[in-house]
Amino acid sequence: MFKIGCHLSISSGYEAMIREAIGIGAGVIQFFTRNPRGGATKPLDPADIDAFNSLAAEYSVGPVLAHAPYTMNPAAAKPELREYALNTMTDDLERLAFIPGSMYNFHPGCHVSQGADVGIGHITELLKKLLEVDSPTVILLETMAGKGTEIGGRFEEIAEIIKLSGNASADKLGVCLDTCHVYDGGYDIANDLDGVLEEFDSLIGLDRLKAIHLNDSKFGFSSHKDRHACIGEGLLGLDAIVRIINHPKLRELPFYLETPNDVPGYGREIAMLKSCRSQD
Repeated sequence: MFKIGCHLSISSGYEAMIREAIGIGAGVIQFFTRNPRGGATKPLDPADIDAFNSLAAEYSVGPVLAHAPYTMNPAAAKPELREYALNTMTDDLERLAFIPGSMYNFHPGCHVSQGADVGIGHITELLKKLLEVDSPTVILLETMAGKGTEIGGRFEEIAEIIKLSGNASADKLGVCLDTCHVYDGGYDIANDLDGVLEEFDSLIGLDRLKAIHLNDSKFGFSSHKDRHACIGEGLLGLDAIVRIINHPKLRELPFYLETPNDVPGYGREIAMLKSCRSQD
């Protein structure tokens, strides 16, 4: 089954979000666990969660991908910023334990002139603590575009984080591959998708690839800009994206749109991509 969906808002509650997803034909959902700029979040409503889980089972929606606030920096030089990231992410994991099969994605962070090795050390210390949280949710490191002092723009950096954090099993710690990010980061998934996947497999392992952020790229190959475009409207292009969703090593994964769209726009992209999907 082709699992294609998009990023929606949790602000009106879990049940409202999944009804919105069902209405546009989404088979998966991503949402920010709280305001993307961080901060507190309201207490869980058990009835809302129950309604969400019931509808998810009825309409086969999932897996749910929760996204950590992107302004957190697990690689920060200041200990208080790293502590804030740890506390926020721990709280998120405890809340996600109520959603079966959920995954939790985060940006590794920026080393801010400390050097990549020091930043990676901070990230791995955080991950070691997160992996001790009693939660069934799979934690995902997101591939990045490599802008500025961003960590995670190279597969080697993701592999090093996984190794140094204790090399947890793939059912505990995985990777979310962002098509815009990797293309902007210098991995030519438009012209050498097989080669990129072989490199990913040799360094990280395809068994750790759990989700794909499906986005076109505004600035294109090796730009290191991280600017998403709507499907078919960027420099990655529709043909490359169709090859990605149909690739035998990727087609069974869940795909999450993060394109600059409103909800009806997501619905149009989902319908278009379904029409481009080869028969299961």
